[in-house]
Order: sequence, then structure tokens, then C-alpha cells
Amino acid sequence: MLKDITMKNYINTLILFLFTGTLFCCQNDDDATTPASLYEQYGTPYANVPVSEDASIYQVNIRAFSEAGNLQGVTDRLDYIQSLGVNVLYLMPIYPVGVERSAGGLGSPYAVQDYKAVNPEFGTLEDLRTLVSAAHEKGMAVVLDFVANHTAWDNAWITEHPEYYQQDADGNIIVPPGTGWNDVAQLNYDNQELRASVIDALSYWLYTANVDGYRMDAADYVPYTFWNEAITALEKIKSDKNLLMLAEGGRTDHFKAGFDYTFGFDFFGTMERVFEGEPVTLLQDSNAKIYADVYDDSKRVVKYTTNHDVNLSDGTPMELFGGVKGSVAAFVVDAYMRSVPMIYNGQAIGFNERLEFFTKDPIDWTNVNEELLAEYKQIIAFRNESTAIRRGKLASYSSDDIAAFTMTAGEEQVLVLSNLRNKSVKYILPAGFQNSTWTNAFTGESVSLNTELNLESYKYLILTK
Repeated sequence: MLKDITMKNYINTLILFLFTGTLFCCQNDDDATTPASLYEQYGTPYANVPVSEDASIYQVNIRAFSEAGNLQGVTDRLDYIQSLGVNVLYLMPIYPVGVERSAGGLGSPYAVQDYKAVNPEFGTLEDLRTLVSAAHEKGMAVVLDFVANHTAWDNAWITEHPEYYQQDADGNIIVPPGTGWNDVAQLNYDNQELRASVIDALSYWLYTANVDGYRMDAADYVPYTFWNEAITALEKIKSDKNLLMLAEGGRTDHFKAGFDYTFGFDFFGTMERVFEGEPVTLLQDSNAKIYADVYDDSKRVVKYTTNHDVNLSDGTPMELFGGVKGSVAAFVVDAYMRSVPMIYNGQAIGFNERLEFFTKDPIDWTNVNEELLAEYKQIIAFRNESTAIRRGKLASYSSDDIAAFTMTAGEEQVLVLSNLRNKSVKYILPAGFQNSTWTNAFTGESVSLNTELNLESYKYLILTK
């Protein structure tokens, strides 16, 4: 039979069988054997990957993070990232970038030319391994951005496996429908060999670079059945307690597929509307909407005031959310309202420029807003200390101007009040909080609440009891 098929087809079939487990037999359904690996494990798998509720994420745009714009530039500044108190380092795509039909500049990092290589612009596999190992030593898990929906037009699959791609009626490979992403070609997840090849690439980095999971780009465009298949396979390499999976998408079936996190698109858009003058109560409505069909309390929506996309398209946090003070008032809500917070390149030092990611656009690290940096550290530090913030139950009491909510776990309760207006605002306390005594979480001072509270412009207050 083998002589009737090409070696290339044989290898592809082997990969498919390998990752579906059909080459391996088990004693019974309850005694499944993890498939043998095509790859050797580099290093020791990181034992301190945070459980999903406890994560705080730092996103790195490699081209902008340092003057060199490479992996070594990230390694050199890991002490700074660690000092923020985050425990997950998320790297934007590290793969070689396509040249054919490039979107300009150095090309989009989301136009992947080779899923199992490091972009020479960023360094080598050894540079990536060094970064991952150093991050682990500093108490941070590492997740890679992975682009499963599409590839560059000069990815080898285009010529070797055109069947991996969606095609029009004339047999032409197409761009992702309805997107205008003309620099990339749409993959076809009806093809089982494609599925096996993508799972192979995902497995490669878990073994070869010892990373701890993925942020899956454009996750809403990829079918649920593939995500479920892929995450099941990856959990055989790393237990589900040592694998972090972030879907850049809003579909609630991502959680059912095995993802730990979805992306807070709706919450971010709602925050923009609030700062344009709409009622702050819309934030609690948005939060209820994005969690409406989430029945696993460990699952979280990642919330942010910036990331690489909105930083470039919409503006910096200070542009969008009322300057330095307003941006922090917004971030407090993002970080504490049943979420996992994400901080982006330069955000915590007050770097107020839109960052390119199709070209090198280095951050100026010499101009640090020390007061702002201290606030970010304080916000994350309290989150790390507070079981209620990380894992508690949410109750919302917002007004048109004030974001107000509690997070409660056992005997610990945290009351968060954040004025999202550029003016002093009076807040009438709910009856249950009137004439009560709390502790300021950041200063340790006792705070007595009466029937109402005045909060200055963009003032926030974190109280515990």
C-alpha cells in the first residue's frame, strides 16, 4: 500500500494519525495513553503556571519593546515586567513573516510564513528558549501568539498543500471572507490533514521552547470542533493545570472547547462609550452579557484599556480614557471586575504614543511616569493578595457616573468605587453600605461611610472588610 502513495502523503497521514491517537492502542477508554511525541522536551515544564483566575498578563509587541526590536530586548527587561506583579508574559507572533502580498513595512506578524521557525528579525530558537527560561525563573508563564485562521501567501503550504486552504469556485485560494485582510490566505478546517498539521505546530513549541500556552488570534473565525480537538491534544502534553489558553474572541463556546479566557471586546468598546458620556451602568450590563453563558467560575474574560490593535487603531489609554488619571480609573475597573487584566507595552510607564507593529517603533524607556508606574504596581499587587478580587462573586451597584461593585469570597469583601468622569461626583451609597466601616486597601486607613460619598475627578477607592 505504501508504494501507491508518495512519501509526503505518508508523512502527512502519519502526523494525522499521531495526533488523533489512532496509531496507539489503550487498555480501555479510561486508560488512555498519551501519544508519543515527535519532539524532545526542552527544559523542565514550568510547574507554577497560574490557575486561570489568578493570572495577570503582560503583552509584548516585540518590535516596539526595545531599540533592538528582538527577543533579547525582551529578556533584558524582564525585571521591569516582573516588578509589575504580572505572572503571564504574552509574546506577539515570533514566526517568520510573509513577503508576498505584504501589508507593508516589515510585514504583519500575523502573516505567518512558517509555523515552526523563529523570525530571524527577532533572533533564534535559542534566544526564545533563553527568554522563556528566564521568565520562568522570575515567576512568569509564557504564552505565544498563534495564528490558526490564516497564513502568509508564501507559506510553503500554499504550494505543497493547496487543499489546506479555502478556495473559490474557480479553485483560487481566498483571503479570510469579509475581512479585507489581503495579505493572508484563509485556511480550511474541513481538511483533517490541516487540523493535524496545525496541532503539530502547536505541539512543537510546547516541547521545543517549553512555552506554557497560547493566545489564539482571530479565534472566532476557527470552528469549535477544531479548538476542542486541539486543546485536548495539547492537554496530553501539559496537564490542563499547566496550560494557559486565551481565545482572542468572544464566543462563549470557546470555554466549552477548553479555553481559559476569552477577549473583552464588548467591555472595551463599552468603556470607550462611557468615556464619551454614556452611563457607567453600561459596564455592568456588558459584564453580565459577556458572562451570561459561562457556567464555570474559573473561566475569565481578559479586560484591557489597550492592546496592540486598539492602541494603533483607536488610541492610547490616555487618549481614550481622560489622560493619566482617567486611564487608571478605567484600568481599576478592568482589573477588578471579575476579570483577568492585561497590560500592554509601555502602558504602565505612561508612554503615550500609538505603537506600530508592522515596523520597528521603539518605546522610549527613559521617560517614565514614576507615579503612574507605582499605581499600576499597587493595583496588581492588591489583586495578587486578594482572593475576593481574583475569585470572588461580583455584585454591581454602579450609577451613571461611578463604577461601583463588590467582590466577595468567604469572609473577605472588597468594595470598588471608581469615578469615570472628569468632574467631582456625589454617589449615594446602597443601604447595605451606609454607616459602615471599611479599610482602605492601599493605605490601611480606616474609612467610615455614611449615606453618600463624594469622589473627585477620576478618583477611585478600594475598600476592604
